[in-house]
Amino acid sequence: MTFLKPHQGARKNGESQKLRRNLLLGGVLALWMSGLLARLYFLQVVEYTDSLARAQRQQQRTVEIAPKRGTIFDREMQPLAMSLAVDSVFAVPAEISNPEMVAGLLAPVMGLSRSDLAGRFKAFRSFCWVKRKVSSRETARVRDLNLKGIYFQKEMKRFYPKGKLAAHVLGAVGLDDNGLAGLEYSMNDAIKGHAARVVVAYDARGQSFRSTELDGEPGKNVVLTLDENIQYIAEKALASAVRQWRAAWGTAIVQDPSTGAILAMASVPAFDPNEYSRSDPHARINRAAGGVFEPGSTLKLVPLAAALEERLTNPREVIDCQQGSIALAGHVIHDHKPFGFLTVEQVLAQSSDVGAIKLGLRLGEERLHRYMRDFGFGSKTEIELPGEERGLLKSPAHWSGISIGEISMGQEVGVTPLQLVTAYSAVANGGVLYQPRAVQRVFRESDQSPLPPVAGRRLISERTTALMKQIFQAVVESGTGAAARLDAYSAAGKTGTAQKIDASGRYSKTSYVSSFVGFAPVSRPAVTILVVIDSPVGAIYGAEVAAPVFRSIAEQTLGYLSIPQDNPSRWLQVASRAPAGLLRQTRGNRAGSYPTTSEPTGAATSPFVPVSFSRSVAAPSQGTVVLDEGPLFKVPQFSHWPLRRVAKECQRLGLELHVNGTGLAVEQKPPPGARVREGGKVWVRFAR
Repeated sequence: MTFLKPHQGARKNGESQKLRRNLLLGGVLALWMSGLLARLYFLQVVEYTDSLARAQRQQQRTVEIAPKRGTIFDREMQPLAMSLAVDSVFAVPAEISNPEMVAGLLAPVMGLSRSDLAGRFKAFRSFCWVKRKVSSRETARVRDLNLKGIYFQKEMKRFYPKGKLAAHVLGAVGLDDNGLAGLEYSMNDAIKGHAARVVVAYDARGQSFRSTELDGEPGKNVVLTLDENIQYIAEKALASAVRQWRAAWGTAIVQDPSTGAILAMASVPAFDPNEYSRSDPHARINRAAGGVFEPGSTLKLVPLAAALEERLTNPREVIDCQQGSIALAGHVIHDHKPFGFLTVEQVLAQSSDVGAIKLGLRLGEERLHRYMRDFGFGSKTEIELPGEERGLLKSPAHWSGISIGEISMGQEVGVTPLQLVTAYSAVANGGVLYQPRAVQRVFRESDQSPLPPVAGRRLISERTTALMKQIFQAVVESGTGAAARLDAYSAAGKTGTAQKIDASGRYSKTSYVSSFVGFAPVSRPAVTILVVIDSPVGAIYGAEVAAPVFRSIAEQTLGYLSIPQDNPSRWLQVASRAPAGLLRQTRGNRAGSYPTTSEPTGAATSPFVPVSFSRSVAAPSQGTVVLDEGPLFKVPQFSHWPLRRVAKECQRLGLELHVNGTGLAVEQKPPPGARVREGGKVWVRFAR
């Protein structure tokens, strides 16, 4: 039996205890390392994104630089909406040692509240806006203060150089360059572009040491179908009529019937998009696309077209109008005056409701409703503008016993001005319905591809439209539309007078919507024009209220477009002097930035709208000049100039132009080089 010595047993016990201590220490160390690694994993992997974001918020500041918004042009590439670089003022509150003092210095200069500004300085540390898109005067005054922690940044501010012109089509943008109305709103994604960003890194003392720029992309440019000169003509004539008749509102549309392109779209009251936030909300409504009304007799277009297309009648057929009354489902409908026997042409010329109802009855409910839909009533035209209404057109299943009669004469149905003018354009162009459009193309400087060709759909035959042109021309030549007769051009169209619904739900005896829609020249229509005046005071009939406005717009527009005359008179006045304030505004711009119009002349057919033509104006003797107050101008050499160029130059100089003939200028009075004052008259003869 072997026995261990005492010192050997003690040594083994010591080694065992040392091993246990080492193992325990190693375990603790391993556990600590595992915890450390787990924490590092948690921070570097699990919470990496959040930690990085917090670090970036503390060490970096991202400044977003708004892109340059695309320019909106008229069809002649004249800018109607553009963006200009202006200063915005911002602060880095961490660098401001005395927020109260700095706020006290800045507030009166910027027109801000001192307490509000000081509160912003205390609430933020790395960045806050002081005031955005300031005037050059405010920029200069802030620079003079030379305050630490106050900086400037360039931003783009939207500017509308023509003021109220085409405001309802253009719309407006807000402080952040987002569209609020009009095309600025509906086409915001294309026009706005993509913002650029500048990332600035700061050290612990708040000093910047690195910046990174991320490129943006400017917005696309938009070319409209509108012509700023035609737009101006329409707006001035419409505003004059609304003011004269103390109407609630008015709208006028000028359309190219061969393409559906909108050449002008005016609404009154209007607003200045440069001061959008201060404008009356009611003035911002685009009545042309969003104003629904009962059209009255202008809707007789549909039963007439349908009856002719279905060969249920012809212009010479005689209809018994029953001395102006007809009974439907126990209700008696009366004409505005008693008519006996009238031809179909006379039914339209004299605007007989009974005659139109009889055409509607021949068609029947289903067929009349189908033609109403085919002409575009009851559905949106899908123009590029926002806020368009579809109107009101019930299905035959919901018609009452008198609905077919009511609809045939333009009641019990709601239409928009845009729908109505587009329907008449289909007659003007030979029977093709085109979708109305306000945008010609959208492009960047590097990509100027045009929009696809315009497509239309055949609505009625050319035979039918030829008959309808003849009938609508008779309305102007010998019917209710006599006040729409043009000098030098033939015209066709229809008057409309519709009772409004009053608060009791019945047709009002005092409140009406007056309208006229037509086209000219009749053989080859260049324009279709609609005028709607709501609730005129002192007159109610479209023949009195709206037809003269059509005449004013049509005569000036056809002259401006140099459309050949098909009913010439000896001397024609195509443009006269604009108000002096407008001339000061436009002089120095491109010649013809605005057409010019005269004050009302008191002519019997147009006592309240700017008149641009006269039936017979004798040429003056050589050198005769009508003087007015204002600077003297040399009369240009107009020889071999086209009418449009002559008109624009006279508009630029503020001269009243009278012309004769078409083609190129061959004779003028006063002669080239003669001196005349602003407002002086110039006679020019044109020949081919």
